[in-house]
Amino acid sequence: MPANKKYLTQSPLQRFLKITAGFVGGFIITEAFHMVLALWFDFGAIMFTIRYAGFMLWAALMIVAFLAKSGWKIWGIYLSITLILSVIIYFSSNINSL
Repeated sequence: MPANKKYLTQSPLQRFLKITAGFVGGFIITEAFHMVLALWFDFGAIMFTIRYAGFMLWAALMIVAFLAKSGWKIWGIYLSITLILSVIIYFSSNINSL
């Protein structure tokens, strides 16, 4: 059964942006989120948790990227989340080093 044409109207660039946002952007957010958790909680427990919860978070972020209408928009959202988490990591690590 052929696919419905109305679902295949994306440009190849939009498809590429969604795929890269899902794989790369989702992975970066997952790692940054667990780094924030590792700063606030027990490091060993978080490293164990990232094996399972990290995969589930990454898969959920990948699905969200594919559901988005625009690849540029999802990259903007993922990069802003990464920036926010990076700022939290930066300031939390500076406070802990004092």
